Amino acid sequence: MWLVSGTASPPDSGARVREVVVTLALELSAALAIAAFVGLRRAGTTFNPLKPERATKLVTTGVYAISRNPIYLSLLLLLVAYAARLWALPAAAGPAVFVAYVTRFQIVPEERALEAKFGVAFTDYKRRVRQWI
Repeated sequence: MWLVSGTASPPDSGARVREVVVTLALELSAALAIAAFVGLRRAGTTFNPLKPERATKLVTTGVYAISRNPIYLSLLLLLVAYAARLWALPAAAGPAVFVAYVTRFQIVPEERALEAKFGVAFTDYKRRVRQWI
């Protein structure tokens, strides 16, 4: 994102709004990540996204009742904060590229593995809770 944003500094106008957006995105990102990891820890299941077949429980409460992917959502918010900090239109593509990539190469395979492991419980969960927000 930094490479495509160019070398120009963000304009001074709107600096306060930009700082508020950055701060809110960072704080929400941290809160989501902590809540997601705590939920997985309390359930006694893995949070390794590379080994979804090792999951021992399907967590559907807490932040997992709002988003099926709160950890990826927290990473997206970090990228949104960084794009806002850079304040360059090309940098805004970073979060969009992240969503496309993570959905295709991580979430879809991960959800396939969880559906194979948890069956109807996972398909019901998918129907009730959105993938991102």
